[in-house]
Amino acid sequence: MKERTKSSQALPATAILEAALFLSHEPLSLETLSRLCGTTPQKIKESLQWLKKELEKEERGLVLLETEQGYQLGTKPETAAFVERLFAEEEYPSAPLSRAALETLAIVALKQPVTRLEIEHIRGVKADGVIDNLIKRRLIRVTGRKETLGRPLLYGTTEEFLQYFGLKEDSELETLKKLWLDDTVFPEVGETK
Repeated sequence: MKERTKSSQALPATAILEAALFLSHEPLSLETLSRLCGTTPQKIKESLQWLKKELEKEERGLVLLETEQGYQLGTKPETAAFVERLFAEEEYPSAPLSRAALETLAIVALKQPVTRLEIEHIRGVKADGVIDNLIKRRLIRVTGRKETLGRPLLYGTTEEFLQYFGLKEDSELETLKKLWLDDTVFPEVGETK
């Protein structure tokens, strides 16, 4: 028994961090990781930086994500096609998002708060089922009602959305909107492209 304790104490913090991050379904805070490894938050940050650099190597399939809630592991975007095949073959319940779901999610993320009719106008197809699935997956949520005829529901993104896409906070999404898009990409209701 003493040998097992000795060997686990000799384990490097990076090995403990990698295992904990791999097994956790939620981001782990710096404080949690510090307690787990029995070391200072500064040493944990150094270990996380080293782990991040190691994972960025071409032959690795994971990345270290930092969110507002903490740190977690995710898959590299380049592996998506291979991982999708695996989950499709196993009929995995949390399968990757479909193209329709990604399109709808992009519209919600970039135009939020947005109504179902506005989403359907931009996509050109019905969005009821896709919106329901995104709500079930907790990637979008009802944020209120629009002050207009019929008071339709307004949709916006969630904390899970930020985690799913490796964003720390909503301000990063605003920065991406400014970099990638201008307002003419998504016409307003009643306008044409």
